[in-house]
Amino acid sequence: MMTRSSLMFVAISSLIAACSSNTPKPVAPVAPAPVAQPAPPPVAVVIPKADDNPARGNIVISYDVRKACGINDIDAYFAFDSDHVRTGDKKVLRTLADCFTSGPLKGRQMSLVGHADPRGSEDYNMALGGRRADNVKLIIVAESMDASNVSTTSRGKMDATGTDESSWALDRSVDVALAN
Repeated sequence: MMTRSSLMFVAISSLIAACSSNTPKPVAPVAPAPVAQPAPPPVAVVIPKADDNPARGNIVISYDVRKACGINDIDAYFAFDSDHVRTGDKKVLRTLADCFTSGPLKGRQMSLVGHADPRGSEDYNMALGGRRADNVKLIIVAESMDASNVSTTSRGKMDATGTDESSWALDRSVDVALAN
């Protein structure tokens, strides 16, 4: 019986020793926690208004200035209730600045006259036309034209002839001409 007890003792001891071994058990690999990536910057989405069509542009450049500066046609547009000049419209303003600073009209004076469509009060539209002309001037001056060679004024809605959205769009303009 002793042998049987001894064998049982050895077997139990071996089992305990095997279960309590310091040998690490294989562990399933754990994927490292993902590093938080910064969110991409928000993208500005511009939803054009029905009257926001740059093809109906309104920087109206007088024939003599267009001819001297080699500018083909109208190239900028103001949306309803806006005085913002778009980035794409700045190309023609850069051409004008170059023409008046180092081109055929070097040393001549430029006149900018802002206009608005007939909607809104007289005072509001005078101010809006003025802001339009001033914003065009800021861009032209930033393109190297001397500010003292550019005058601005506003006619507000005084010259407006529009009666619907498509014709009102033509009233929202800045006229560019040689100053007298």
